Amino acid sequence: MDGISDVAVGVKRGSDELLSSSMYNSPNSGMSSISDGTSNGSDSKKLRVEDRVGDAPPSRVLHIRKLPNEVSEADVIALGLPFGKVTNILTLKGKNQAFLELSTEEAAITMVNYYSAVTPHVRNVPVFIQYSNHKELKTDNANQSGGTPTSGSSDGTLTSPSSPVLRIIIDNMFYPVTLDVLQQIFSKFGTVMKIITFTKNNQFQALLQYSDAASAQQAKVALDGQNIYNACCTLRIDYSKLVNLNVKYNNDKSRDYTRPELPSGDGQPAVDPSVAAAFSKDSNSLLGKIPGALSPLSAAAAAAAAAGRVALSGHSGSSGVLLVSNLNEEMVTPQSLFTLFGVYGDVQRVKILYNKKDSALIQMADSNQAQLAMSHLNGQKMYSKIIRVTMSKHQTVQLPRDGLDDQGLTKDFTNSPLHRFKKPGSKNFQNIFPPSATLHLSNIPQDITEDDLRVLFTNSGGTVKAFKFFQDRKMALLQMSTIEEAIQCLIDLHNYNMGNNHHLRVSFSKSII
Repeated sequence: MDGISDVAVGVKRGSDELLSSSMYNSPNSGMSSISDGTSNGSDSKKLRVEDRVGDAPPSRVLHIRKLPNEVSEADVIALGLPFGKVTNILTLKGKNQAFLELSTEEAAITMVNYYSAVTPHVRNVPVFIQYSNHKELKTDNANQSGGTPTSGSSDGTLTSPSSPVLRIIIDNMFYPVTLDVLQQIFSKFGTVMKIITFTKNNQFQALLQYSDAASAQQAKVALDGQNIYNACCTLRIDYSKLVNLNVKYNNDKSRDYTRPELPSGDGQPAVDPSVAAAFSKDSNSLLGKIPGALSPLSAAAAAAAAAGRVALSGHSGSSGVLLVSNLNEEMVTPQSLFTLFGVYGDVQRVKILYNKKDSALIQMADSNQAQLAMSHLNGQKMYSKIIRVTMSKHQTVQLPRDGLDDQGLTKDFTNSPLHRFKKPGSKNFQNIFPPSATLHLSNIPQDITEDDLRVLFTNSGGTVKAFKFFQDRKMALLQMSTIEEAIQCLIDLHNYNMGNNHHLRVSFSKSII
């Protein structure tokens, strides 16, 4: 594994080297020894490492035995990550053992107590964990060079990474991954200082800087290859050659959490200084508040996630059905709800409640889309009323029984051609924004003028404040006077027939004209 930091990994060595002062710093001269056992083949001499269970007092260094032959350092580190920062590791591959050092004794005690009640497993093999006689695990860094850092060289030298900056690539990006989602996930492993996001080779990428290289190493071990959401948005993580990021703007593409006073840049939404300050003081303060992002995991779940056994989505078991209330029952229709909520996911079914027509059930394609729609639309004004959006206890929206006339209050949109997110990897996933007064228009016919579009949107019931064509004139930005007017126009004019088989596409924009 490339670029190990404070977590250093040993290779199989002789007993003299393993017990040398360069490897351990122990106050106990009478502690048990490690014998290679290869010189005479005697089984009785193969292993005598702190064999007496429970004799050692609590220590932040833990001894792990009975590991499977194919164990990796990541597997061992995954056992400790849910309980605190892992600061060092030494694996004895020939003996199926390892020493794991946590940052505090309290974290080690919590880990031992937890696994005394729940049998720890590594690659489906039960393992044994106990306190080590060692109070600190020291590794030999004498032969480090200025070259590319590695976890273990051929001669057994243990080296550390020099960069606290990670390069992150998102594969299978079927759902949007925002800068805030990345901050929330990666802050579990240390203080996130800066993030820069960008698209390269049609892939969403990010550079993320921690306050120290050890945090970067732990995040890479735990998260590389994991999915942010179930079965998609896979993280590919490497160390960056950069050691410091230069962030000029605080907006939705880049952020320096240590400098909340930075400008937002042209056309980018600014970051609230109080929010930025909260992030810089406590990187975990906003955990769980970004719908659809990785939520805090239990110890067992985190251990499983770090070991690659479960996806990292916090909503895998929740419903994809939303309850929308305080609707304008004189104006709202299943089609209008389909169009608005379809900005944030593929709406499958809509049901306006027969006995309570100011409320409706909306079934999204999955729970992640439901969370996304709820986070963006709850509290918005639609048809002059502020709507409320919550998760429903229902798992599906039932269609009316055959022969029952429900006055058109229920509609199935499963096979609608207007779904925005059916195509895997669609760019629509990268262009999901909260409702705003500025609308993004696309699929505009070449013969349509600015005046044509201004008249069209004014007739929908609002005031057009600004307009800007893109260079190819197939797309444009159009700004209404209020967000409510923009919502109304999106509902009325998305998929509007402009002639010559051109149907207008309307979505919310992050830009300001």
